[in-house]
Amino acid sequence: MKTAVLILQVICAIGLITTVLLQSGKSAGLSGSIAGGGEAIFGKKKGVDDLLAKITGWLAALFMILTLALALI
Repeated sequence: MKTAVLILQVICAIGLITTVLLQSGKSAGLSGSIAGGGEAIFGKKKGVDDLLAKITGWLAALFMILTLALALI
């Protein structure tokens, strides 16, 4: 049982890392204004960012639940 939960936790951690790295960053400062101009010209995929944010939230919640389950086992 403990091994199965640990394997699920590792898979969840890899998925969480992947979704966080795929999200676009919130730029600030001079480089952010330059990048913001490029996004205005080429357009930004808002739907993908929203989907990745939801997936990140669900994976984070699952990761916390699996961590608590491992602590109790």
